[in-house]
Amino acid sequence: MTDLTSYSAAELAGLVARGESSAVEVTQAHLDRISAVDDRVHAFLHVDTEGALAAARDVDSRRAAGAALGPLAGVPVAVKDVLTTKGVPTTAGSKILADWRPPYDSTIVRRLRAAGTVMLGKTNMDEFAMGSSTEYSAFGPTHNPWDLSRIPGGSGGGSSAALAAYETPLSIGSDTGGSIRQPGAVTGTVGVKPTYGGTSRYGLVAFSSSLDTPGPCARTVLDAALLHEAIGGHDPLDSTSIPAPVPDVVAAARLGAGGDLTGVRLGVVREFAGEGAEPGVLAAFRAAVETLTKLGAEVVEVSCPHFQYALPAYYLIAPSECSSNLARFDGVRFGLRVGDDGVRSLEEVMSATREAGFGPEVKRRVMLGTYALSSGYYDAYYGQAQKVRTLISRDFTTAFEQVDALISPTTPFVAFPVGARTADPYQMYLADLFTIPSNLYGGPGISVPCGLADGLPVGLQVMAPTMADDRMYRVAAALESAVGPFTPPAL
Repeated sequence: MTDLTSYSAAELAGLVARGESSAVEVTQAHLDRISAVDDRVHAFLHVDTEGALAAARDVDSRRAAGAALGPLAGVPVAVKDVLTTKGVPTTAGSKILADWRPPYDSTIVRRLRAAGTVMLGKTNMDEFAMGSSTEYSAFGPTHNPWDLSRIPGGSGGGSSAALAAYETPLSIGSDTGGSIRQPGAVTGTVGVKPTYGGTSRYGLVAFSSSLDTPGPCARTVLDAALLHEAIGGHDPLDSTSIPAPVPDVVAAARLGAGGDLTGVRLGVVREFAGEGAEPGVLAAFRAAVETLTKLGAEVVEVSCPHFQYALPAYYLIAPSECSSNLARFDGVRFGLRVGDDGVRSLEEVMSATREAGFGPEVKRRVMLGTYALSSGYYDAYYGQAQKVRTLISRDFTTAFEQVDALISPTTPFVAFPVGARTADPYQMYLADLFTIPSNLYGGPGISVPCGLADGLPVGLQVMAPTMADDRMYRVAAALESAVGPFTPPAL
């Protein structure tokens, strides 16, 4: 690993701004790192070498001309392959989009370019963001740099593994039920789900429109905050975008890094305090709670009784919305087309295309969702799940009347071996047991490393009220300052 790849994003931006290193040198170091290790990690689906170096040269030219540079100018970033990138493949991890090159950039990517970051390429993911291990990618699984025989989480395992492998200092993910936070937890990195509507979904290949939330991934809390600031804010192209500025997450991260949480009241979610979690995960979490107390936080137990219904409610709502969203992949408008021989009917071509283009997990969720929305079952399944969603939101509202933020383990277990859970979908779904409530509520959540269990990373989750993203950054940065970073074994 070269020296430049070991720096944080904030440090790299400083080097570039001061002229101590060029953006091209920083970019080339990370491209070299990708060449050296990604054949084993498989974090990337596409590396845009020419585009990255061109963007880096542009940053260097603007700096030489005396132009003002943003706080992340010249810093490399990897983007989950669920966000459209003009002229660069966007597959969503699916064969049905294997050859698609979008004609436009998503808002997130457009803002990354405007901030002067250098896009290295697109990262691997579970197909259409449906999965918790990145084993459901049509292009093969990603491996955890801590132990290459284990999963890096999902659906955004490529984005988190690229960070842990030092292939990039920053990456972008999307979180529908935990797909940023859970990979962050099992790879020892920081993963953030912003408030729903706080980051734009324009150009995000939709899975579940009322849940999908793009967000930042990094190795430090401050880096995540800087990236959050760059990509967040109102977007008139997204009807669900909140017309309000991003809270001052960077200032909150810097404040928290001082290690003082005096006056902060934290709630441990009683329903998530033990059931279903591995002993090592619980031990690391309890040690982290003690650390937060020593930093001055007041920690109390809070009950959110309807959280226990979050998992079944999610697996009715999300598949129902995916059934609707994925209807557009029909072999007619774009993407894969199978069986168009001039003899088969339109319906036969659609059926053949979807059979060949969708993987087993996508088919499973489309069928679940179609059933839940079908005549005679809508009220019994989808309608009831939405009522549960309302109850969960009320639990959050009640809890935040008592505390500033909620804390829990991010995921019940450490990274499991590749192939260990693919035969049992329910066991796979349990990976998101602690993260799903925030998506149903719409509030922000962050996973920050808090310890090790059996030599593998454990994450602590901080959940905050909607549009109070700065609260979780302060708590996460304080914990990070006390426990320090966790470095995976050398690849």
